[in-house]
Amino acid sequence: MPSRSRPVVEAPAGSHGESGRGDADHEIDRYRAIVFPNAVRESRRQAGFSKLLMLASAIPDIPYVRLSKIERGEVFAKAEELRRIAAALNLAPERLLIDTGAPDFDVARWAADLQDWEAADPEEDRFAVHLAATIRARRESDNALSIAAIERDYGIAPVILSRLENAYKTFDRWNATTARAVCRLFGARDADMLRDYVADAWASGMLDPHLALIANPAIRAARTSERVAALRIELTGGTAPAVARAKAAPAPAMASTPDALAPVLSAIQAADAAMVRMVPVFGTPLPDGLLERAPTGDTVEAPRRAGPNTYGLRVCRPTLGPGLPAQAVVVVDPDRFPTVGGLGVLREAAGLLRLLVITTDRQGRMIGYSLNPDREVPLDAVDPGDVAAVIAAVME
Repeated sequence: MPSRSRPVVEAPAGSHGESGRGDADHEIDRYRAIVFPNAVRESRRQAGFSKLLMLASAIPDIPYVRLSKIERGEVFAKAEELRRIAAALNLAPERLLIDTGAPDFDVARWAADLQDWEAADPEEDRFAVHLAATIRARRESDNALSIAAIERDYGIAPVILSRLENAYKTFDRWNATTARAVCRLFGARDADMLRDYVADAWASGMLDPHLALIANPAIRAARTSERVAALRIELTGGTAPAVARAKAAPAPAMASTPDALAPVLSAIQAADAAMVRMVPVFGTPLPDGLLERAPTGDTVEAPRRAGPNTYGLRVCRPTLGPGLPAQAVVVVDPDRFPTVGGLGVLREAAGLLRLLVITTDRQGRMIGYSLNPDREVPLDAVDPGDVAAVIAAVME
């Protein structure tokens, strides 16, 4: 690749140029956000629920946001969730499953019926995948370019790096701060130069080993088929294979817990072995679900992995639902960025705090939400320094 005062990553020996590019491009999966096509939407309409909100009101144990993601195929449902949905629709839960391996199944046709589905622009989607592969190749060629080093030197938080490396959304949808950081990673003065760099890397064949791992429809289809098969076994009273069961379901004690809280509650079970020091607890309830960082005089044990600025935050109200009651205390590490599927704390105006569940939308944008009050915060537009990770929780 021509030199442009940027890091140069050598193409692997025997790279196959145009032929490899064509094969790799055909593997880009434009429907990779759809992991669980199902019959919930069709069944809901047939049962007379014209709007998803109407069905959600009949299933209070499943938050609306979670139910929406299940219906849209963006997350895998649990067997118990399908049973509750089926009960509200007065049908057998197995009827909510689709045989995605059937010859007549077409994920594009299934997605076309989504109310607001809009696949990304093909060229931008292709660039997102090529950029993801280029970042992977860059890291692979430089042992010093660790996740921690990228966060320290370029300001790309680990969760953002992960989403970039998996092409969760197109480059034009990232905020300006992240876009500039990615340009710096490759020594590019602007986005146009970055695009040239990625095009050079693709033309060399250097990206081919990585492309199949990022957006391969065969991998997505195989994963979907495996999970659907496991769900079908569970719904008919059998036992899912051990591997599938470990991936698909939390411990039985967590069956009624919102999916995003499972990582936190799992940490609680191991707390006795992990806790090693005391940190102060803050938290005074304010209107609109906000918390003031006012000292309570209490302390809580922090996990061994907690950073030096870790503190406890009393929940005060069940803003995330019954899975995290008001009397609970979460342990917050402000030096860590939250991960998707976990919890985070957002610092808003005047330093007030809001506890959020962290998830992504269909386009891969990071979203933080609470249930009481109903709030949905697009976190990509927020200064990463204002978002902290919840690393444990303690129930009192």
